[in-house]
Amino acid sequence: MTDLESPVATTTGTDRSPLKGWLAVAAVTLGIFSLMTSELLPVGLLTPVGSELKVSEGTAGLMVTVPGLVAAVSAPLITVAAGRLDRRWVLAVLVGLVGVANLAGALAPNFATLLIARLFIGVSVGGFWAIAGGLALRLVPEKHVPRAMSIIFGGVSTASVLGVPTGTLLGDMSGWRTAFASVGLLGLAALVCLVLMVPPLPATRTITMAALPRLLRANTAIRIGVLATFLLITGHFIAYTFVRPVLQDISGFDGDMTSSLLLIYGVAGILGNFVAGSRAAKHVRGTLFVIALVLTAAMVLIPVLGTGHVGGLLLLVLWGLGYGGVSVSLQTWMLKAAPEANEAASSLFVMMFNLSIALGALIGGRVVDGSTAGVLWLGGALVLLTAVAVGASRKAQLA
Repeated sequence: MTDLESPVATTTGTDRSPLKGWLAVAAVTLGIFSLMTSELLPVGLLTPVGSELKVSEGTAGLMVTVPGLVAAVSAPLITVAAGRLDRRWVLAVLVGLVGVANLAGALAPNFATLLIARLFIGVSVGGFWAIAGGLALRLVPEKHVPRAMSIIFGGVSTASVLGVPTGTLLGDMSGWRTAFASVGLLGLAALVCLVLMVPPLPATRTITMAALPRLLRANTAIRIGVLATFLLITGHFIAYTFVRPVLQDISGFDGDMTSSLLLIYGVAGILGNFVAGSRAAKHVRGTLFVIALVLTAAMVLIPVLGTGHVGGLLLLVLWGLGYGGVSVSLQTWMLKAAPEANEAASSLFVMMFNLSIALGALIGGRVVDGSTAGVLWLGGALVLLTAVAVGASRKAQLA
């Protein structure tokens, strides 16, 4: 068996009408949005969940750590296990699973049960994202692929910058269980859209587990992309997982203002996603470098200049603007680094992205119980190293 095998004839973006292609892109985007919102929803709800289920905010951060770790494992495993299965049905099963898991989490009687439900969310996130990452080329004509990628990966960034604040607002108004149940219903709605709007997507290649480390060893640009993902995402989530206590303890905002503040952060992030998406298609190295510098500045300046409402708000907007472009830029890097092995490159990217979410939440949980400002300093330091790694990568070949 070879690492990458050619299958039967497949559907490409040029085979479909423009309207059907963009409807399929919208369905995949909704699926990614629902999954990533599910993974990150606890960020804005750590305090109420911890209070009701009698655990500290640091321990409640395990709601982000557990699915992140599981997603890191499931990304390569599901990509390999999918074999020649129709990708549409694989995605449908995974997004349906996340819907059920969120509904189960909403009914959890204790923290241990909630963590078990979160485990299944990790399975869905890792597998779905790894497979969906390279689908744009198969859904729309080649000239529209950069825009389609920006939209699809807008689902990732929008989950962080819009889904989380909306879930936080709903949780503040109606309780965290309502927020979890609502995201569960969103997942089931995404399931229906995927089945109705996405065409059959037979596998273009099958991947063996051995192909993944082989790609990592043979491709310098892939290694740099994985390293940049680790540094940037770990640094971001060391701080962002605990953005609620940061806003309260450092900037002096009331807890009931968190959802509104994160919504502002979200609007900035959506703008950042589309600006970065258009730039990354032609200048991905420079785009990532600028993003890393913007995020570093936003994090490390909050304890210095963000101790009041005005400074805290302005730096939060800068943070959202920078992070909004992260997912599409990193994914673009990985696809440009290995255009002949999109699913393999995507699975490595998703594995590291979610492992870094988990590590960031875990490390931040240990730091935040002793120092709220500490998560910002440490997170900013790691993100700054991303700029160093990208800036030193001139010899890495990108398509």
